Amino acid sequence: MRLSHRRPAAILTAAVIALSMTAVPAGATTSSADFYAPPATLPGDNGAIIRHEPSQFFLDPAKLLPAPAHVERIMYRSTDTHGDPVAVTGTVLTPTTPWPGAGERPIVSYAPGTQGLGDQCAPSKALAAGQEYEGPFIAGLLARGYAVVVTDYEGLGTPGVHTYVNRKAEGHAVLDAIRAAQQLPGLPSDGPVAIAGYSQGGGASAAAAELQPAYAPELDLKGAYAGAVPADLAAVGKSLDGAYAVGFLMFAVASVNYAYPELHITDVLNDRGKALEARVENECTVEAVVGHAFTRTADLTVDGRPISAYLAEEPYASVVEEQRIGTLEPAVPVYVVHSALDDIVPYEQGRAMVRNWCGEGATVQFDTLAVPTHVGGAVAGYPAAFAWLEGRFAGEQAPSNC
Repeated sequence: MRLSHRRPAAILTAAVIALSMTAVPAGATTSSADFYAPPATLPGDNGAIIRHEPSQFFLDPAKLLPAPAHVERIMYRSTDTHGDPVAVTGTVLTPTTPWPGAGERPIVSYAPGTQGLGDQCAPSKALAAGQEYEGPFIAGLLARGYAVVVTDYEGLGTPGVHTYVNRKAEGHAVLDAIRAAQQLPGLPSDGPVAIAGYSQGGGASAAAAELQPAYAPELDLKGAYAGAVPADLAAVGKSLDGAYAVGFLMFAVASVNYAYPELHITDVLNDRGKALEARVENECTVEAVVGHAFTRTADLTVDGRPISAYLAEEPYASVVEEQRIGTLEPAVPVYVVHSALDDIVPYEQGRAMVRNWCGEGATVQFDTLAVPTHVGGAVAGYPAAFAWLEGRFAGEQAPSNC
């Protein structure tokens, strides 16, 4: 009964996603695949640029509307969830117009939302192909004069499986992307920076804000915008199971299997489940939504229990808890938005994260939206997010409603 009640809104959201996102075909990039192959030896410093080359950012799939920015594709060193060095790619976009504000041009590290796990889904490839569904928000940042760096995260484009919703890997990639961008000509090496992201990107932005004091204390970080944060993966997993975006849950299973191979999480899957897990490792967002909508994970496991039941048990529960956001106090102001009608990332767990931060003494502005669906919340949050970032770069006192 619960599923049938939610199905109309879910189908509507899936339709919006299908219309607004196009799966990036393999090879949809302006450079050779060699760019994404890391060297045998990585540089010693986090954020160090390994290589860079000119790229493009088109606002449309027909490639008729190039963004007014100088675009560089980058590969840089970051750190995975276990503290080991890893090569990550991304894109740096610098407006072609002079910075109109006071001081140096700010840099915004934009953390992308769910792109998928296949290498062809990397945001750097989608931007060059005019198929990045978060392009309008990125274009809005450029229009305000900010330079923008967009990470591909670990394993998107580069070897290995993308560590989807992995707190440390994503937070490190977002922070090290700033360090890398600051090394490019034309951008300040120690100027003001901010972080922004929604959904998976909201989690990455929030995680980066928590990790920054210890991991990248030298950054002049002014604040972080984090929308619809998946702060509690156990709660998010339960919400996704059997829903139209259940493919995202399988993305997470594949991520855990790659980042924590000692857990052998795929052993709980039956033949159908193992085949689906292998399939999502090569899929982008739209393919996962269209191909696996309303699948019950109880039909994918050996003993017929849903995957969310396993996530609440050891040895998996400890790993899920490692991904929880809200346990560390951000040192900078944070702006969080979340729709009470979100149909992918549960609102209550996002609000719980904010309560934890407030209890720790953080400066947090939390806005509850009343627009339907996860996608609706993303679009509705745009204007306030832009205004909030402008305030931080202008040096205004950050609002808080803790």
